[in-house]
Amino acid sequence: MNKTIRRASVFCLLLVLALLTRATWVQAYETKALADNKNNRRTAIAQYANPLGDIIVGGRPVTGSKKTKSGDLAYRRTYTDGDLYSAVTGYSSQAYGSTQLEGIYSDVLDGTDTRLKNPVDALTGKQTAPGDVLTTIDPAVQKAGYEALGDKKGAAVAIDPKSGRILGMVSTPSYDPSKISGTTDGDAWKQLTGDKSQPMLNRALRQPLPPGSTFKLVVAAAALEDGLFSSIDEKTDSPDPYRLPGTTTDLTNESAADPCENATLRTALEYSCNTVFAKVADDLGQDKVRAMAEKFGFNDARRDVPVRASASTYPSHMDKAQTALSGIGQFDVTATPLQMAMVTSALSNGGVMADPHMVSKVTDGDGNTLQSYEKARSERIVSASTASQLQSAMETVVEQGTGSSAKVPGAVVGGKTGTAQHGVNNSKTPYAWFTSYAKDRSTGKEVAVAVLVEDSDAARAEVSGNGLAGPVAQKMMAAALK
Repeated sequence: MNKTIRRASVFCLLLVLALLTRATWVQAYETKALADNKNNRRTAIAQYANPLGDIIVGGRPVTGSKKTKSGDLAYRRTYTDGDLYSAVTGYSSQAYGSTQLEGIYSDVLDGTDTRLKNPVDALTGKQTAPGDVLTTIDPAVQKAGYEALGDKKGAAVAIDPKSGRILGMVSTPSYDPSKISGTTDGDAWKQLTGDKSQPMLNRALRQPLPPGSTFKLVVAAAALEDGLFSSIDEKTDSPDPYRLPGTTTDLTNESAADPCENATLRTALEYSCNTVFAKVADDLGQDKVRAMAEKFGFNDARRDVPVRASASTYPSHMDKAQTALSGIGQFDVTATPLQMAMVTSALSNGGVMADPHMVSKVTDGDGNTLQSYEKARSERIVSASTASQLQSAMETVVEQGTGSSAKVPGAVVGGKTGTAQHGVNNSKTPYAWFTSYAKDRSTGKEVAVAVLVEDSDAARAEVSGNGLAGPVAQKMMAAALK
């Protein structure tokens, strides 16, 4: 064979082998990456070729699908009461992707999840009927929280303490996901993403803020568990005012007339005494307070419900003055409404926390269960004795103290108010918090709720957990116990 022809033949053979290798690599190893690429139009065409499965609330779908009038995407997502449930569903958009439950369960909802296919479908690639996502949300609780928050900027979470089921998750201001579900909704998308009030932010899960005096529950739990005090009614050693360690700054209370000097933990919770809990946090030390906070869920960056929640934080490397301020939920302490609802839920449930979750099960097109979340993991956080004592103190807060707005007829209610500083030198309107639980005396039903009002039209002097957040919690608890 001619030398030149031989070299050309070898070169051609190498080219053929290179093509075969590349084709095999693409088909065997890069298929999923290409399918998931946001620029792959075929993926969107396949996803919206048929009606999607639904997200179910209270036995009825709050999502749907509508035939489009033109284009290569046959269906678009629709929402019933979209503003009410957007903090639960998220959105599914032909142009902007999917978030929250719509994103987490997109394969189930569009029918591509392999668990939906029978063996024949798996071999042929046939499109199967989509599945559904059943939530734990109680429509009455959700509506009560949404309407009670109204025009306020804030959020609320309600949890069943025994099961961990999230009964309500509200974030305001809200938005209607239907307005951005198509391919020609650029103006609506621009308006929503440019809105300074951030209506697309899920404040219940994704915006940790200083919890203020609601964090005193964690400090009280740490003090009782550590044995710093034998009971909730033992006197503390707490001067009023209290000089922050290593400084010339005196910490005071809301009213100089409040009986906070050397007050018991019960009285200190009832009057929300800053001086007591700052001193207790310093006496315990930051490590012991942090350990208790982390047992309740602080500093957990992997909290999924199943939507990922931002971590609530209890800081490290503080000096003694900063540790004291952390005891009243200030300095760098932050919490989401979900986190504070978890604290109250565990205390209400005898010191045991059931993992919070807002999906009960995922089903196929025939209603068969693919995945169930109904048996949540539980963990003891504090002793039954500590939980019982703190319940008693929280009930005193509602019956005699700063939480009177949370009373529910026919129910035992415990709560804790909070007003957290906002801005340099507290220059902005404070955050108003309320965390509580309610137990129906006749039915045994229970619920734990946390509410944050980030901003409202109330005058600064009128901003308080009892005045702004407490009524929201009261309405959600009353709805849950019906």
